[in-house]
Amino acid sequence: MTRISILGISAFYHDSAAVILVDGEIIAAAQEERFTRIKHDSGFPENAIRYVLDESDIDFNDLSAIVFYDKPLLKFERLLETYHAFAPVGLRSFLVAIPIWIKEKLFMKRLLYRHLKQFGTAKIPVLFPEHHLSHAASAYFPSPFGEAAILTIDGVGEWATTTICAGKSNSLKILKELHFPHSVGLLYSAFTYYLGFRVNSGEYKLMGLAPYGNADSEQTNQFRIKIMTEMVDVKPDGSILLNMEYFDFATQITMTNDRKWKSLLGLSRREPESEITQAHMDLALAIQQITEMIVIDLARTARTITGCRNLVMAGGVALNCVTNSKIAEAGIFENIWIQPAAGDAGGALGAAFAAYHIYFGKEKIKPISFDAMKYSLLGPQYSNPEIGRVLTRYDALFNYFECFSELSLNVSQKIADGKIIGWFQGRMEFGPRALGNRSILADPRNPEIQKKLNLKIKFREGFRPFAPSVLQEDLTEYFSSSTPSPYMLFVSGLKKELRAQEPIGYCDFNLYDRLYHIRSGIPAITHIDYSSRIQTVTKISNPRFWKLISDFKKITGCGMVVNTSFNIRGEPIVCTPQDAYLDFMGSDMDYLVMGNYLLERTIQKPLPKAKRNQVNPD
Repeated sequence: MTRISILGISAFYHDSAAVILVDGEIIAAAQEERFTRIKHDSGFPENAIRYVLDESDIDFNDLSAIVFYDKPLLKFERLLETYHAFAPVGLRSFLVAIPIWIKEKLFMKRLLYRHLKQFGTAKIPVLFPEHHLSHAASAYFPSPFGEAAILTIDGVGEWATTTICAGKSNSLKILKELHFPHSVGLLYSAFTYYLGFRVNSGEYKLMGLAPYGNADSEQTNQFRIKIMTEMVDVKPDGSILLNMEYFDFATQITMTNDRKWKSLLGLSRREPESEITQAHMDLALAIQQITEMIVIDLARTARTITGCRNLVMAGGVALNCVTNSKIAEAGIFENIWIQPAAGDAGGALGAAFAAYHIYFGKEKIKPISFDAMKYSLLGPQYSNPEIGRVLTRYDALFNYFECFSELSLNVSQKIADGKIIGWFQGRMEFGPRALGNRSILADPRNPEIQKKLNLKIKFREGFRPFAPSVLQEDLTEYFSSSTPSPYMLFVSGLKKELRAQEPIGYCDFNLYDRLYHIRSGIPAITHIDYSSRIQTVTKISNPRFWKLISDFKKITGCGMVVNTSFNIRGEPIVCTPQDAYLDFMGSDMDYLVMGNYLLERTIQKPLPKAKRNQVNPD
């Protein structure tokens, strides 16, 4: 019987990616940024395509279909109608954007074939599901549920910015849509921009900054009132209407009308890298709270109109793990599952699933384990001989362990001794989170770790929190939640008996005095509001990572480690052994573990400048 092999592609906007499905099974998936080292790379994902084809051992000419994650003609219609509606405002943006569309993006099938001819000559069918259908498919079809309400929320696809769908067996039915320019995702991104962070990457920073806001202050309350009365009208069902007098994103290259924002909020737009004041923190908290309220209302509407007890989510807003947890706490649904690659990269996955189940009419496959995502470990992997060749090429000094158990014990002791470890194992993660294969690890009990990781390893803002990877069997020893969280998409509060008492006048401390106050016995992962973004680890999900944490627990009694993505500021998560070695040598990490190799940074030879720029030998 002929296999159905489908190539899913997202490209040309941000977070380009490629995915291969074979008979409904995810064989490989990767973002283009990991290969080009350009963060959020929007280019055609030729490296990712080459990888997924090689990994699946599928010849390009034997593909059953190629699926692009949205409908370019519908998106072009939205651009034209938007420019017309706001004319003459936006003329400069129109003159820049429309010629590019007419020359390239409008004829997407031709553009794709031109890029794809390097892989083969067969005229394979190219399909174009709508953007939010791709998101919905990415949320529902890999989920563990045979029936679910589907909520997708992002900036904008073609016209839709939010959809509520129902999934059952191999069908998806769109029930409600919210259309551009009224967008929860763009609302949140506008505040990201106004607070001095970059759109499409700084939303995590806004979410991390929000807990420093004072929920009881009059300033925060006034921000909420002004936003809700002037900027956005929130309906009972969670739909919104934006007052476009305050927003420029429809026709300009900027997000906000800064003059009107300053007049309303009494606060100028923060310049990137400038001081963060209490007003900035309170504004971040206000929009985070409003976003939570909107999304919870949308979830209630989804439950009401679908009658389903299961919820699945995708779209960029589904990466807001604080909001996800508020939905869970509200008890609206019995079960919640969120696509770990919820942003546009995951659109490639959803497009492929939509083709397999809807276009080809194949039944939804019941997952063998937790879900069909294979714990999102879907990227390239490297053998010990391949790693060894890279290290030899760099004249690196290393120890090689024949037995991984011996290596794990050695490394867990180093973590307990306060060392910071670059950890490179197995297949690279698909999606924005490092889940234990391309990670930087440290001791959560060490009060100096957060400062060192942010300032000397990641080279990023000091207020950014870090997540724990905790043995699933130990979850309830530390946190109020008992729900597995393998993808780091939910937060949980630290159990009250583990929290340290706040000093008198704590709320009046400045940001960094509050940040470095020791709030618990595991301060490196305890955020300012006593929450943590949790990853639960099992022996099945990631045997090597589970072994390391278990060995760390034997030494310290603590069943968790700090886990942050293996990258430095401004670059993507590392993909290859060379990427890992260069980051290791360019930061203050103490040790690097790749496969069964262990390297100590202080004994390495200085890295020749020429070698930093050489092409990846793998």
